[in-house]
Amino acid sequence: MSLKITREKIKNSLVDKIEEISGQNVFDCYQCGNCSSGCPVVDYMDIAPHQVMRLAQLGATEEILNSKTIWICSACLQCSTRCPKGIDVAKVMEAFRAINLRKRTSPLNPDEIDEKDLKELPPIALVGAFRKLTG
Repeated sequence: MSLKITREKIKNSLVDKIEEISGQNVFDCYQCGNCSSGCPVVDYMDIAPHQVMRLAQLGATEEILNSKTIWICSACLQCSTRCPKGIDVAKVMEAFRAINLRKRTSPLNPDEIDEKDLKELPPIALVGAFRKLTG
């Protein structure tokens, strides 16, 4: 994947919205990887938590919004407690989920989940996704 980096892309309105919703400055992250190394569900993610932070810093928010990672994150706060800079990575993930949900037109339908996904995804990810998408 190649990214064209520009000032406008790095500090775009979506990054500002993520920072506003989460109360976290994504630019504080210096990529130590502690969040990813402590994450209990990182093996199921397509983008590791430290990579989410880096992509957010680069303004590549669409890749994050289209990833499975934000839905697999169980918000256990392991990443946040391990961060030496005090960044609450779980809040950043929650902000991405909130923005994704605001953009959606239809809710997640349990009958439409692929059988393979049901067997592979951790149950906490499914429970978390349904909680966020229902009333």
